[in-house]
Amino acid sequence: MSIGNSPAEERPSDDGPSLGETLRRARAKAGLRVEDLSASTRIRVPLVQAIENDDFSQCGGTVYARGHLRALARAVGLDPEPLLARYDAEHDGAPLPTPAAPLFEAERIRPDRRRPNWTAAMVAAIVAVVAFVGFTVVSGGDEPAGTKRHAAEGAPAGDSASPSPSASPSGSPSPASPANPAESAVAAVPADKVTVKLSVPERRSWVSVKDHTGRSLFDGVLEQGQHKTFTDAEQVDLVLGDAGAVRVSVNGKPIADKFRPGQVQRLSYTKGNPSEG
Repeated sequence: MSIGNSPAEERPSDDGPSLGETLRRARAKAGLRVEDLSASTRIRVPLVQAIENDDFSQCGGTVYARGHLRALARAVGLDPEPLLARYDAEHDGAPLPTPAAPLFEAERIRPDRRRPNWTAAMVAAIVAVVAFVGFTVVSGGDEPAGTKRHAAEGAPAGDSASPSPSASPSGSPSPASPANPAESAVAAVPADKVTVKLSVPERRSWVSVKDHTGRSLFDGVLEQGQHKTFTDAEQVDLVLGDAGAVRVSVNGKPIADKFRPGQVQRLSYTKGNPSEG
């Protein structure tokens, strides 16, 4: 099959439903609108409609078309693998033409362009100057004779030193009490904020995170092995594209994994609340 054919020419010749029709029927069965599917997968409404009409020419290439097909299948409760195999068979694995303008792709992480961090460089320079001046003052430098030495250098040799508060009356240091790592992690979380940590140990997942005002804190894909932490004064709202792949920890406490692979899940958490909001 040649690239660039019309959607009608790309439909299978048998009487069974096409890829687009299969997705459309599954969406209707799930009670979802095209707008609902677009919101959960972050794929534009016109592109969802084109795919349901078996028009993959707007996807920007085979890789992106397969990514859209996988995301849409999971959102409507279908196993994406048979659909991907059928897509590869129908399109002979040939890439679709890439349009002049880049299209939004839900499963692609756009690399951030690194720019020189002049603020960090300035802060480092100031810290270096302050450290040098402090070292000069403490060490005495070329201090004239008879000048009163800085208090940071300690008391004169003739003065009696007060006992160290860390020493016990017998002279031996008091033993330090062992720390519980789990309790330390919980104690380190600010009590006046909500802190949510997301990690994907086994496979990738698309994630959307917003604060209590609706401002986006993150919108993209967490690759396998990645983790991110988000903090807000009131509430953190989540949308997990593949909830079964994401491990959630709220306010220092892990949330029990109760989601199925491929399940789209919306969650909200507030400060002091270690369970689902």
